[in-house]
Amino acid sequence: MIRSVLIDRSTAATYAAWFKALADPTRVQILNLLAAAHRPLSVGEIVEHAEVGQPTVSHHLKILAQMRLVRRRRDGTSVLYTVDRAALESCPSAADAVSGRPLLR
Repeated sequence: MIRSVLIDRSTAATYAAWFKALADPTRVQILNLLAAAHRPLSVGEIVEHAEVGQPTVSHHLKILAQMRLVRRRRDGTSVLYTVDRAALESCPSAADAVSGRPLLR
């Protein structure tokens, strides 16, 4: 007997896009850094901790922002990045849903 309900197509597409974005170790590290910082960070601050250069960090941040895993806001000439806590908290639920485990609400 199948107990779980099939995820609707729109939700499945969202989860797949998140998983694709998180399939890169640099993006996972950037998310981890932003989550641990508890404050907005500039690209330069992120580059200080990354093993890649500024253009690569900027590329990864663009992807994470497109997936709404990070938020960005302009501060003068700088752009500051923060993790989107709501999206990040949904990631375990996405993994649970895909694996057929019951969702905790």
